[in-house]
Amino acid sequence: MTAPLPNSVRDWFWSRHSNPKSGWSRVPTGAVIVFAVYQRRWRLLTAALLWTAINPILFAPPDTEDAWMTRAVLAERWWLREQDNGTMGLDYPNVCNTGGALASAIALYAAWRRRPVSAAAATLAMSGLKLWWLREIVQQYDKRGPE
Repeated sequence: MTAPLPNSVRDWFWSRHSNPKSGWSRVPTGAVIVFAVYQRRWRLLTAALLWTAINPILFAPPDTEDAWMTRAVLAERWWLREQDNGTMGLDYPNVCNTGGALASAIALYAAWRRRPVSAAAATLAMSGLKLWWLREIVQQYDKRGPE
């Protein structure tokens, strides 16, 4: 079992990840990974996975919380930490993320088998379900009372 990160490190991470440039630049990463697997471009796959790992810390914290993607990242943290929810499950809205994870596995399998229509459809489902989940938790985050 790994030791949890100190709150200061966790706060630093989430503050940088909440920059909308971080969130929006991660959205196409799943499609790039599927494409890389389909084309057998291992360097592109490695670059996409590296991007996924370092992206959350590359950008400065945003000046405001006005941007939707900033609120999406902050809502995810709020959802996990303060609301004590997970991101997967059969309850709503986590079923969207669960469906997205399943779609991602299907997309990767279809890409590996070089089934372009299935890979593309599953990739669209993967991204769409993730954004749907984010939309739902942002709505709840925006409705929360004063902190």
